[in-house]
Amino acid sequence: MINVSELFWNASLDELKRGYIEQDDCYICLLCGKKIEKGIIYPNKGILYEAERYIRIHIEEDHQSVFEYLIQLDKKLTGLTDHQNNLLKLFYQGKNDKEVQKEMGIGSASTIRNHRFVLKEKERQSKVFLVMMELLKEKDKHSPTFLELHKTATMIDDRYNITQEENEEILKKYFPKGTDGPLDTFHLKEKHKLVVLREIIKKFESERIYSEKEVNEILNTVYDDYVTLRRYLIEYGFLDRNPNGSKYWVKK
Repeated sequence: MINVSELFWNASLDELKRGYIEQDDCYICLLCGKKIEKGIIYPNKGILYEAERYIRIHIEEDHQSVFEYLIQLDKKLTGLTDHQNNLLKLFYQGKNDKEVQKEMGIGSASTIRNHRFVLKEKERQSKVFLVMMELLKEKDKHSPTFLELHKTATMIDDRYNITQEENEEILKKYFPKGTDGPLDTFHLKEKHKLVVLREIIKKFESERIYSEKEVNEILNTVYDDYVTLRRYLIEYGFLDRNPNGSKYWVKK
């Protein structure tokens, strides 16, 4: 399974803006992991498209736009308050200050201009910080590699304060026969549960819809209390399901 979160966080700003990356033989959507192979012509609504144009159409049809996708991410990932989030949505829709003020019912048009200034200041700060962190990478030889955030995480806290080295140690401890084998126990610290769940979700295909029975069968090969595993995969934002629980899929 493609690690969409890893591709997402490692992408350049230009790649994130367009929503996909290019590899030797394909294009990959950074929002859901869909892979579009090069050299193939793709039909859509009676029109034929080459691969790169088709992945742009995929983003438009499946995600509306990169902006629409990003604005729905958890506030701990975007760094935006709910108020700033709502403002950005309205600005993106092309509304002027007076229209935004009327729709949000706050202050006056000048108040909205002040909000625009604050957002612009945040943009400047973000750029400076990003450059500083890039320069720091060149000098800091002691910085550990931390556990990658998954974009659909529902709880972003110190549970992610785990290095890749610790991650491997935890997997070896609780999967004594290897990660293809059974899980030793799920009576774990929350941090360790996160590591184990990240490994378990790899057993599911990102583009497939599963029945509850199929999910249970896969999880039962990992641990006999598959109901608990299933609940935690949903709770931690790895799996999603429809309201009646008849369909499950990898959350993207």
